[in-house]
Amino acid sequence: MRLPLFIAKRYLLAKKSHNLINIITWISILGISVGSFALIVVLSAFNGLEQVISLMNNRLTPDLQIAPVKGKTIDLTAFPLGQLKDIQGVEYVVPTITEDALFRANDKQHIGQVKGVGTEYQHIGRLNEIIFGSDGLQLADEDEHSFAVPGAGVAWYLGINAYNPYAMMRVYVPKRGNASLMSLENSFNSDVLTVRSVFSTEQEQDEKLVLVPFDWLSELLEYENKANNVELFVAPNVDINKVKKAVKAVIGEDFTVKNQQEQQETLYRIMRSEKWAVYVILTFILILATFNVVGSLSMLMIEKRKDTEILKSMGADNSLIQRIFLNEGLLISVAGGVIGLLLGIVLVLLQQRFGFVKFGTGGNYVVDAYPVLLKFKDVLLIFATILLVGCTSAFLTVRHAMRKESSSIGKS
Repeated sequence: MRLPLFIAKRYLLAKKSHNLINIITWISILGISVGSFALIVVLSAFNGLEQVISLMNNRLTPDLQIAPVKGKTIDLTAFPLGQLKDIQGVEYVVPTITEDALFRANDKQHIGQVKGVGTEYQHIGRLNEIIFGSDGLQLADEDEHSFAVPGAGVAWYLGINAYNPYAMMRVYVPKRGNASLMSLENSFNSDVLTVRSVFSTEQEQDEKLVLVPFDWLSELLEYENKANNVELFVAPNVDINKVKKAVKAVIGEDFTVKNQQEQQETLYRIMRSEKWAVYVILTFILILATFNVVGSLSMLMIEKRKDTEILKSMGADNSLIQRIFLNEGLLISVAGGVIGLLLGIVLVLLQQRFGFVKFGTGGNYVVDAYPVLLKFKDVLLIFATILLVGCTSAFLTVRHAMRKESSSIGKS
């Protein structure tokens, strides 16, 4: 063990002549422990929240979405749908149409978006997890009857009960061309659909989106062999980046390909911004906690002045003395950081495993307990932050004290 670290360890553990120094030292360790504990718990809570939101959104969001670089529609007659289906890992290739629409039912109306999807949607397993109703995710039956699947929020606004076999809704979409604005009939195309199920994911989608058959919406919008997007759903445990590269090679430069995070870029950016804003705030609190380290080191250097004089008489230079107290400050920071991190990691793991911190009773929550997710990179980041803050505060304190001592010796 190096001499400066050995002496610093003895100074940390040994009883001081003034009990106040011991108290300030342990207060310093406690303050850093609280700061590191708060950092790991709060960052893990943000990770858990992001995981839950992603899980809710990603059930309805395709793994990859293809859109035209220019214009609004894709000509399906010239688009390589067959080649996309042949890419390894791709399970479903679904052209979709999305348009703003007006919904009416039970003398109520609501503005949202209507999304036309192929019957392949009925076979995508993860979508069935968000469907509630009498017939599951059914867009058409054997008799070629078409059905609408509204979000739970849309159904609530329109007073629709998905378990009512006679529930219906009328969909209005703008007419193409120079439609008359003088009357509803001349400005919009409309048709009626039966509702036998609803989906429920996250609030924004639930309150605006209605799924309908692709062919039905294509006819209503007077689209012929056209789509707004092409959605791809891949098999589980498939490298999405490899599939994305293969898709780009097939479709060329005239189309964009976005994964789930890129499709919801704003949402993920907001969540990450909030997480790092909290990290910066808690780091400032951690910096304030290190002022106790400054006080502890300053008092320790005064108390150990006789020891440093003895070391100098034995041949030690100022550099060795400086390293001793730098190691002392670093030990205080590391001790507090490790204690806080260990306590925080234990708490987060217990919450992940048992979920003992609940949201409360009487509410309709997506999850029963507060979601948390421990990430190893967060642990490394927090520990690195503690080391940086601890080293900086110790270095500035020791350098100032050594300069002050040198100037006082020079004057004498």
